[in-house]
Amino acid sequence: MLPMLTAKNLNAYYGQAHILSDLDLEAAAGEVVVLLGRNGAGKSTTLKALIGLVPPSGGEVVFRGERIEGLQPFQIAQRGLGYVPEDRRIFTELTVLENLEVGRQPARQGVPNWTVERLFKLFPNLAETGDRPAAQMSGGEQQMLTIARTLMGNPACILLDEPSEGLAPLIVREIGGIVLGLKGQGLSILLVEQNYHLALQVADRVYVMNKGQIVWDGTPAALEANEDVKRRYLGVA
Repeated sequence: MLPMLTAKNLNAYYGQAHILSDLDLEAAAGEVVVLLGRNGAGKSTTLKALIGLVPPSGGEVVFRGERIEGLQPFQIAQRGLGYVPEDRRIFTELTVLENLEVGRQPARQGVPNWTVERLFKLFPNLAETGDRPAAQMSGGEQQMLTIARTLMGNPACILLDEPSEGLAPLIVREIGGIVLGLKGQGLSILLVEQNYHLALQVADRVYVMNKGQIVWDGTPAALEANEDVKRRYLGVA
């Protein structure tokens, strides 16, 4: 599979703190790639560097064959790289439908074209609450809305940051099903996730991070068999 998204020698700082150090990763078309690691390993910063919210200080990012490091986040989004932030960032004073309209972008060649109707089939709970202000939604519904709003941009690849955080087990299972459904549509997904079992259920490949670097990569099965990596970097017995 050809790479959809590639980072090479990616470096990023917060002030004087060197957070990402010569990080390499890639995601192919239609592939779910998961970033695992303890809190503070640099996972969320990796996504923010790829989308331009934390401008890389070195290295390169290639998306659909184009160098995008140094572009503004809105310019990167316009090229079809979607981002679902950890803190959701929905517009609480707007309704579900109004939030979706905020994310609308034109159709793109070679990627699924998402409409409100298609999204309501994927997220039936949202269909029942289209005119409700987002502030009145549950945490799980807000997470669904955040993903749906990103899909309204017709992305070729989605950066998904901690989608299961703080959600009930039933909703976590729904999130897993949605990720696999999007993969089935041909989307690439780079997923940051603390829920180890969810991550391995949806991943094609896994990167393990520690102190801003990739320390291991491989298949979910290989990670499950590697007790040393799980114990040392993930705290999984």
